[in-house]
Amino acid sequence: MRSATLPAAAAAIMMAGCAAPAANAADSADAPRTISVSGEGRAAAAPDMAVISIGVQSEAPTAAAALRQNSADMSATIKKLKDLGIAAKDIQTSGLSVSPRYNYEKNRSQPEVIGFTASNSVTVRLRDLSDAGSVIDQAVQSGANNLGGVSFSFSEPKPLYDEARRNAVADAKSKASLLTDAAGVRLGKLLYIQEGYAQTPQPKMYSARMEMADSAANVPMEAGESEVNVTVSLVYEIE
Repeated sequence: MRSATLPAAAAAIMMAGCAAPAANAADSADAPRTISVSGEGRAAAAPDMAVISIGVQSEAPTAAAALRQNSADMSATIKKLKDLGIAAKDIQTSGLSVSPRYNYEKNRSQPEVIGFTASNSVTVRLRDLSDAGSVIDQAVQSGANNLGGVSFSFSEPKPLYDEARRNAVADAKSKASLLTDAAGVRLGKLLYIQEGYAQTPQPKMYSARMEMADSAANVPMEAGESEVNVTVSLVYEIE
C-alpha cells in the first residue's frame, strides 16, 4: 500500500502559511508606537488693502437703450477710478447682464415685458485704505449706483501666515507633551508633519443701492483687524 504524500508545491504553501503569523507578529513588535496630534494657529493684523465692488444699473424701454446708457455710465466710472490713481490692473469687470423687467398683474396669462435692466460691475483693489471712502464717493458721483460689497485683505500676507504656522506647530507640540505626560510615557522624535488648511481672512461685506449720485457723502470706512488660521498635523514616536 502506497503512503499518501503531498505535492511539493502544496507543502511549500502550507509552510509559508504557518510562518506568516510569526512574521507579522515580528513586524508588529518592531513598529514604533506613535501619537498623532493636530494644532491650530492664528495671527491677526490690521489689513492694508481693500477690495470693493462698484456697479452701474440702468433701466430703459429696450435692451439696447439700457445697455447703451449703462455702458456710458460705467465708462465714466472707470475713467474716474483711473483719474484717482487706481491702476488698470486693479480694476476688473466682475459682472455684466441685461435682463427684461416684467409686469406680473393678476389674471394675466403671460407677464408683460415693460422694460430692460442692464447691470455692470467692476472689482477694484484699493492699496491705500485712507482713500477708500473718497473713491466710493467719487465713483457714485460719476455714475455708479450699486455698491456690491467690500472686503479687506493684505498686500503681503506671507508674514502673517508664517506667524500662524509657528503658532499651529507650538499648539500641536503642547498637546503632544500634555497627552504623553498624562499617559505616563515619554515623547520621542517627530516622525511626520503636514500642514492642513490655511484659511484666508473672511470678507466683511455689505451692499447698498445708491439712488442719487449727489446723495453720497464721503463714505466712512473702518478696516478693523483680520485674522488668518492655519492647522498642522504632527506624528511623534513614543519612547
